[in-house]
Amino acid sequence: MGLRINETAPDFTAETTHGKINFHEWIGDGWAVLFSHPKNFTPVCTTELGTMAGLAGEFAKRGAKIIGISVDPVESHDKWKDDIKKATGHSVEYPLIGDRDLKIAKLYDMLPAGAGETSEGRTPADNQTVRSVFVIAPDKKVKLILTYPMTTGRNFQEILRAIDSIQLTAKHLVATPADWKQGEDVIITAAVSNEDATKRFGAYDTILPYLRKTKQPGAPA
Repeated sequence: MGLRINETAPDFTAETTHGKINFHEWIGDGWAVLFSHPKNFTPVCTTELGTMAGLAGEFAKRGAKIIGISVDPVESHDKWKDDIKKATGHSVEYPLIGDRDLKIAKLYDMLPAGAGETSEGRTPADNQTVRSVFVIAPDKKVKLILTYPMTTGRNFQEILRAIDSIQLTAKHLVATPADWKQGEDVIITAAVSNEDATKRFGAYDTILPYLRKTKQPGAPA
């Protein structure tokens, strides 16, 4: 059975460009974003790693650590970082996990158990399913899973937007509508009665009996 939202993110120990880590210990009491790659020195992934490096400050504002993983060894990651800086202008300062034995890719259900035990001799096409993003909460539960094809670069602004929504809705009895962004109106969840909604949020609009909108809690007036 595959990994699902609200299940505990599998823990592991691995070598990274920052040394050996235990994943849950590394996450600590904050949020984490784990994003995976099928092979080093691939064009789309090169742009993604650089883009993520450029957005490191935005993730930090949200209390989210970022960490990448590729099935290639750590020594290869160190060489790849030079190409990433050349191509994107951003230096990769966050850790990159080496998964040469494919254990973590399998642990996170990105490769089947029968995929072998080494990254050597494998092509990007062999590993094309290792293209996922996992957002993990401080309680180590998986809150978001996105998987992309190799030819489609990931939209990290969408991942930031999703983290904003996940963090907001963890604190308040609200949900966020399609295309929501910080500061826009939110949806009052069905768990809140009309009477309680008035107490909690003040004024709100009833669009449908099951769809009530209100101002985002905590948003600037």
